[in-house]
Amino acid sequence: MELTSQQTLPVAQAQAWEALNDISLLKECIPGCDGITATGENLYEVLITAAIGPVKAKFKGKLQLENLQPPNSYTLRFEGQGGAAGHGKGTAEVRLESAGPRSTVLHYTAKATVGGKIAQLGSRLVDMAAQKMATEFFDTFNTKLQARYQVAPEPLPAVVAPAPQGLVAKLLAWLKRLFGG
Repeated sequence: MELTSQQTLPVAQAQAWEALNDISLLKECIPGCDGITATGENLYEVLITAAIGPVKAKFKGKLQLENLQPPNSYTLRFEGQGGAAGHGKGTAEVRLESAGPRSTVLHYTAKATVGGKIAQLGSRLVDMAAQKMATEFFDTFNTKLQARYQVAPEPLPAVVAPAPQGLVAKLLAWLKRLFGG
């Protein structure tokens, strides 16, 4: 499986880097995360409950940060066991790019392999579950960043009502002429 995407974060690059290295914040944002514990320098034990199609399991894994280049990039190396549900391992390249004083683009490419029951589900279902988890993570992460750094969410674009058409338009025009409006 390979997942490549980018997300715009509503904070400066240094703030994004700080947040991506805040274990308590990440625990709150990772869907199904039951715990992240530091076990060494840039080494963590992670507990996650995940459902992929009909298979739901608790995964215990190791996460290691490598090639750290603060505040620009790092590599995540991970592996996990989910008992009878299966196992997975892979890497993710994460790169931050400043897009202004209050905007950072996070680029990532994750590559993973899975085995056991999870692998029997098929790559399409596994890919969809991974994409769903990524979407949920970034939705929560952006909300937490906005709260932490007191960033106002982007305003929604104004909706302009379409001009009346046909019979209604003619009726409105007639009423305006009739009443001098």
